[in-house]
Amino acid sequence: MFKAIYLEKSESAGFTAGIRELDESELVANTGDADVDLDVEYSTINFKDGLAIANRSPVVRKWPMVPGIDGAGVVSASRHPGFAPGDRVVLNGWGVGETHWGCLAGKARLRGDWLVKLPDSIDTRSAAAIGTAGYTATLCVMMLERHGLKAGDGEVLVTGAAGGVGSVAIALLAANGYKVVASTGRPGEADYLKSLGAGEVIDRNTLSEAGKPLQKERWAGVVDTVGSHTLANACAQTRYRGVVAACGLAQGMDFPATVAPFILRGVKLIGVDSVMCPMEDRLVAWQRLASELDAGKLAAITTETDLAGALEAAPKILAGGIRGRLVVDVRR
Repeated sequence: MFKAIYLEKSESAGFTAGIRELDESELVANTGDADVDLDVEYSTINFKDGLAIANRSPVVRKWPMVPGIDGAGVVSASRHPGFAPGDRVVLNGWGVGETHWGCLAGKARLRGDWLVKLPDSIDTRSAAAIGTAGYTATLCVMMLERHGLKAGDGEVLVTGAAGGVGSVAIALLAANGYKVVASTGRPGEADYLKSLGAGEVIDRNTLSEAGKPLQKERWAGVVDTVGSHTLANACAQTRYRGVVAACGLAQGMDFPATVAPFILRGVKLIGVDSVMCPMEDRLVAWQRLASELDAGKLAAITTETDLAGALEAAPKILAGGIRGRLVVDVRR
């Protein structure tokens, strides 16, 4: 038996979310062709997990569901040639917690093709602390650089800066010599953001309302976690041939912009998908995290809770009330 957050939905009973003791036979019955058994040690609460647990968006497409799009732990059994018992691995995305039982649980059954072996320098708690948010932030930095951005080109804007993606993005960009400007709706977090490497902190309200199609050029690059008017204004303020990496929709899925920044300034808008990202880029991202993310800054970003705390955190992360990364020790 093992504990898990368990989501159910039916026409008669409606939606319920709670902690339940599950038998491993239930796990096997609900995980299809999974070929790696994992003793999960840590998971996290991401924005998508919050949506699933709070039933705020149609994230879950199969019921019942164990949420948790991130998981880090030790392989207990493997039918996959790439993994053996004792391997330390991390899981991010691949529809886990949406169509496949996830990692807010003591055990998981996953496909080996979804897993990354952890670098020696990253333990399972740190891997969960990084999680989808940190790995997505790294993909954003990789995309900015792949499309021409270099340290010294100018200021890089990070929106939603006090969240998980934003916090790691600031730390990575600063570690690589970029001049970072952090946008947040939480002015009380200014010292925290500067400790991660932001040179300046601005109020998100300067970006969150409707603006002109083209504005004064400022940003050489942008990591946007917010979408909607914030993304539109960031693009309108991006310098000639600058690069914008878009990875989130905390403000909204809409994009109330024009083509002006793209056809008059050559701005490049790059979408960053972490869920189905090819393994080649995943491996590069995790190696960069192992070598470039300062352990002290990761510790400053991270707080810890248990499964009960994860349930309570779901509405908080949706309201922007979680700073940095919230790690869930699923064994507690």
